Amino acid sequence: MRVLIQRVAQAQVSVNGTEIGACTHGLLIFICAMQGDSHAQADQLITKITKLRIFKDDVGKMNKSIMDVNGSALVVSQFTLAADTSRGNRPGFSYAAKPEAGRKLYEYFAKTLAARGIAVATGEFGADMQVSLVNDGPVTIWIDSED
Repeated sequence: MRVLIQRVAQAQVSVNGTEIGACTHGLLIFICAMQGDSHAQADQLITKITKLRIFKDDVGKMNKSIMDVNGSALVVSQFTLAADTSRGNRPGFSYAAKPEAGRKLYEYFAKTLAARGIAVATGEFGADMQVSLVNDGPVTIWIDSED
């Protein structure tokens, strides 16, 4: 699995002009299930994300996790994180999980993250979404479960 996380002051996702999910002071998490991924990869990323110390402490150092700051999360599916740009100018997406497998892992990820005590909002899997955010920092980190 691949995730792109952004520390945000706020973020929201809309479909057809209607807001369907939002978070404040926390993380915007773009997620892509890859071919062959399972719950094990999702669990690994959730553990990493919940412990990642990228929030400021009292002296301004990135020393706290989302759990430490009681942050929230907006989880948005994004199959384009699987883009293969090695040939030509049109990206290929054959490394992304098939839609049904991707949906199941996306839903599992959001549900399991929420079970860790984080307030989680989501986008709509497979929809054409508009995402807006106020990036805090900016702090943007790419994590691949294979790394």
